[in-house]
Amino acid sequence: MSFFAFGIGIGTQSSTGNWLEVYYNAPIINPSEQLINAVGEIIDYDTGADCAIEICQEQLAALAAALKSAGEQAQVELLETLTGTAQPMVVTILATDSAPASTPEAYLKLTLLSHRLVQPHQIDLTGQFALLPNVAWTNEGAIALEDLAKRQLLARTQGRILDVISVDKFPKMTNYVVPAGIRIGDASRVRLGAHVGDGTTVMHEGFINFNAGTLGVGMVEGRISAGVVVGNGTDIGGGASTMGTLSGGNNVIISLGENCLLGANAGTGIPLGDRCTIESGLYVTAGSKVAILDDQNKVLSTVKAAELAGQSDLLFRRNSMTGAMEVKTNRSAIELNDALHKHN
Repeated sequence: MSFFAFGIGIGTQSSTGNWLEVYYNAPIINPSEQLINAVGEIIDYDTGADCAIEICQEQLAALAAALKSAGEQAQVELLETLTGTAQPMVVTILATDSAPASTPEAYLKLTLLSHRLVQPHQIDLTGQFALLPNVAWTNEGAIALEDLAKRQLLARTQGRILDVISVDKFPKMTNYVVPAGIRIGDASRVRLGAHVGDGTTVMHEGFINFNAGTLGVGMVEGRISAGVVVGNGTDIGGGASTMGTLSGGNNVIISLGENCLLGANAGTGIPLGDRCTIESGLYVTAGSKVAILDDQNKVLSTVKAAELAGQSDLLFRRNSMTGAMEVKTNRSAIELNDALHKHN
């Protein structure tokens, strides 16, 4: 049978034994049946089920031998690195792409996204929020909130200050994976589960949420909200934002096609096709009334912006005299983006 994903993880648990986070160094998409069978005999895997089974040091040698026989040298080297660690370890097998049922399963799926092994909206993340505990992310790693006060006191008695960087369900991506070919000015603004395409630059005020991101080259100076996908060659200007499923987009998947430009302080609540531009300061929502112009700037008709969703070669702008929102064919988008990307 075919399997969806496999990962050997090392993580952190609370004082009561609950998983806080899991780090998968080398997750595998579509693992071979030979690999699963070899590992399954050691961890007592129920073939065909999704599972996250905690393993101990005594099992590492047998697991390494099984993985070596399956030709998975990278996993063998991973296990060798884990030898002697006191941190909890887990083997996670996802037989199918069904909703995650545990914290290690949710972390494996988020890691697959950030490793670019899957793209946003290609996997089932239903119910993941209930599986991701709020964690204090500190300079000493993940700490359960119920354990935080004790750890802070302990640090003080040792002459240290425990630095709490954030309290959140999601850690920053770069503590788990740094994809090739990217630049990130402030790593705290890119969450695990972001898909950051090769050639993407995220400036200091740029933000990318989980199950969202870029598919190729791009400059991100604004906000890519949860669920939003940005095509190759598209730029998100400073202060610009995209309406995600958590911020009013409801079940509409907002996406921007290739070679688009979302101007500074602009925004969109509708999907855009390729080579579209929204001028600086203009926020286009589904209910916005938009005047459609011809090449002579005469109004042909007025529609709701939702009726233009997904169409290519559009320029959205605000009439500086009347304040009306207008749209016309965007003939300059390709030339403009080409000039911008020469300096990414």
